[in-house]
Amino acid sequence: MTVKDTIYAQPHEAVGEFQFDESVVAVFPDMIQRSVPGYQTILTGIGELTAQYAQSDSQLYDLGCSLGAASLTMRRKAPTGCRIIAVDTSQPMIDRAREHIEGFHSDIPVTLQCEDMTETVIENASVVVINFTLQFIEPEARQSLIDRIYQGLRPGGILILSEKIHFDSEPMQQAIEHLHLQFKRANGYSELEIGQKRASLENVLISDTEATHLNRMKQAGFEHANIWFQAYNFASFLAIK
Repeated sequence: MTVKDTIYAQPHEAVGEFQFDESVVAVFPDMIQRSVPGYQTILTGIGELTAQYAQSDSQLYDLGCSLGAASLTMRRKAPTGCRIIAVDTSQPMIDRAREHIEGFHSDIPVTLQCEDMTETVIENASVVVINFTLQFIEPEARQSLIDRIYQGLRPGGILILSEKIHFDSEPMQQAIEHLHLQFKRANGYSELEIGQKRASLENVLISDTEATHLNRMKQAGFEHANIWFQAYNFASFLAIK
């Protein structure tokens, strides 16, 4: 049963920084469905891209795995001999992800690791997924992470990177932000909830532009990279080694 996200439904005297704690874990499926347009389409795409690019006897990584949705999607499509490594800094997320993953039988093993993705060793990889989590990493640490992913990928391997992006054009930024706000309103979030959550994320979620992401991938060594899906200011990139 999905628990409704009401974390910011009541006024807070002081809105603290957003954290992936027990309260967020409990409502996370509802929160992400009502906040991120195109989320299910991205998960479906991750599965299809895994079926196309995952190589036998390789490792698949889900960096910032939260409750393991991408891991489960990859596991359904991965070829024999693959192993999934799912990483998150939040122990409550890892604990709940373990429950979700153990609820489905599969011959593809999933190893859950509570650690900072910037410290995860990437090796013998054919698919690496970062689904809306790079934006929570310090900006100065992002290039080195993408570099290490490229180095740890097999030839023909892929990086799937989904992120909230922003636009250099202020009129375009305002127009897209309005569409996203209307999306959240249509999904039942009040102005109080929208405002308080925005305040909690202000210094925690730091987005990049499309160009910044693509330049970062190019600098790492990826010759082929582009957006494969976008809904408003949420985009998913595919980079092929």
